[in-house]
Amino acid sequence: MSSEKELTGEVYYPAPEVIAHAHIQNYDKVYAEAEADISAFWGRIAAENFEWYKPWNTVLDDSNAPFYKWYDGAQVNIVHNALDRHLRTSVRNKAAIIFEGEAGDSRTYTYQQLAYEVSKFAGVLYSQGVGRGDRVTIYMGRIPEMVIAMLACAKIGAIHSVVYGGFSTEALYDRITDSNSKVLVTCDGAWLRGEVVELKKIVNEALEKANPIQSVIVVKRTGREVEMKAERDHWYHDLMALPVADPRTPTEHMDAEDPLFILYTSGTTGRPKAILHTHGGYMVGTAITLKWVFDLKPHDIYWCAADPGWITGHSYIVYAPLVLGATSFIYEGAPTYPNPDRWWSMIEKYGITILYTAPTAIRGLMRFGESWPNLHDLSSLRLLGSVGEPINPEAWRWYYRVIGKERCPIMDTWWQTETAMFMISPLPTMPLKPGSGAKPFPGIKVDVVNEEGESVAPNEEGYLVIQTPWPAMLRTIFGDPDRYVQQYWSRYDEQGWYLPGDSARKDEDGYIWIIGRIDDVIKVSGYRLGTAEIESALVSHPAVAEAAVIGVPDPLRGHIIKAYCILRLGYEPSERLTRALIDHVGHEMGPIAKPSSVEIVDSLPKTRSGKIMRRVLKARALGQDEGDTSTLES
Repeated sequence: MSSEKELTGEVYYPAPEVIAHAHIQNYDKVYAEAEADISAFWGRIAAENFEWYKPWNTVLDDSNAPFYKWYDGAQVNIVHNALDRHLRTSVRNKAAIIFEGEAGDSRTYTYQQLAYEVSKFAGVLYSQGVGRGDRVTIYMGRIPEMVIAMLACAKIGAIHSVVYGGFSTEALYDRITDSNSKVLVTCDGAWLRGEVVELKKIVNEALEKANPIQSVIVVKRTGREVEMKAERDHWYHDLMALPVADPRTPTEHMDAEDPLFILYTSGTTGRPKAILHTHGGYMVGTAITLKWVFDLKPHDIYWCAADPGWITGHSYIVYAPLVLGATSFIYEGAPTYPNPDRWWSMIEKYGITILYTAPTAIRGLMRFGESWPNLHDLSSLRLLGSVGEPINPEAWRWYYRVIGKERCPIMDTWWQTETAMFMISPLPTMPLKPGSGAKPFPGIKVDVVNEEGESVAPNEEGYLVIQTPWPAMLRTIFGDPDRYVQQYWSRYDEQGWYLPGDSARKDEDGYIWIIGRIDDVIKVSGYRLGTAEIESALVSHPAVAEAAVIGVPDPLRGHIIKAYCILRLGYEPSERLTRALIDHVGHEMGPIAKPSSVEIVDSLPKTRSGKIMRRVLKARALGQDEGDTSTLES
């Protein structure tokens, strides 16, 4: 375990078999080793776990901070580590991807088969004029061809920009033009909740405007008729049947600092930013965090229930599992289609051992009760994970008890599109506190500080800061380096600290509790209240499935709290219930946290990655412009 001292609060200790299984037995020891010499730590991990065409000159070049370079001088390609090297071992015959469509169709790709398809599509991209440094936009459903397209880009040194399938015409157009993409890869459509999302139609509408796209490659997924523009549009399967689709297409030798992809943030707080990541450091950071946090082993069937359109899918569906030679499960559709037990049935069917998902999904499935998961044998599961936002303790306990059967540790991970890898997370051997991400990953130094950069007292809220660079860190905002410096490094520029934009507290045991976005912190009568804590209090009431709170300006108190709640099945809105919810928050958090009003709603505005867009709720409440809503879930 990480510590022998008795911990405070609600604590869940790992079972002996979990500890015995773990890659890292002693967190404190490994963390101390990393802290003593950060360059030596990350250099050793890079040397022992990956193959490099050419070694680095320096592990970390900080001569032009905050524009850090990792493994400077090295040559590598993440695809060599994710595919090519596995072909020399028995891993080549192992399942790399197991896919199930929403309609129940399935496909499995071994490492050898996946490498074959990736090489062929890399040849196709070459035939369309794509080369090193060119941008390719990928706008697809959650199908294996999306993974193939991403890897094919990386293989030839092109930069992929994945846009979540289902974004609006305007959102797609903005991202195509911002990235100045040359080629777009899409589908005729995608299946979701039994309906077709008309991806090709959206593409056609987006490309009616002036745009840089020279070629559109279309995968047949739904079989629906779509409009194809002569000369510009090509069927994926037709191109893959041509001689240009060469399975011998070589993997390019890239500099470690060469760009791998750009990915737009989900926009909870404003205009999306094009975050740039690179081959070398990204590979090291994502792979080792997945290996240690989820204790990944060769026999695991690992399921990250995100979408490759988001960083969670990039890092922990595609790249890290493949680099580790793991089997990654991908499901196309909605969690509750056609019934609320769809997820649980697939866990039983495929023998899933690790499930990694978002609190939004957990709370959504909680609404249907325990009977649906109890229909299925979930005994294959050995670890659970949470990502995307702070998980409220009530959802944590349900996840632990109902899904994990009180034997699966929950790895509650905090990280960002910008960090690309887990930054704060338990390891399987660590005691867990519901709602806390536990401690920084080895090699990551974090603190909670005040405006002046001074460490705050235990359990006092402040700004979360990352005090040392890390391998998978963003290198810049694509096309806007000034915004990169201003957004992330300017507040504590003298200290050289990265500001993620989250408030947090650290308890007496050193456990980190993420409160919420800085701009989601409400100041009431001089007291800072985190939206996540108030929302957790509301969700702990048996009537509430989901909640969101905002601060509304008030001349007397600075701000007052307005809450929005989605009720669980079996509950109806009433004045009595509204009053009960207000009193419940007061009971849970104290009178200062009581909402001034509670509005019962059927839905909440969310990004496609499942994050509640509180700024949209605030704009609506104040009658203001909602700003950029391109990432809003339809």
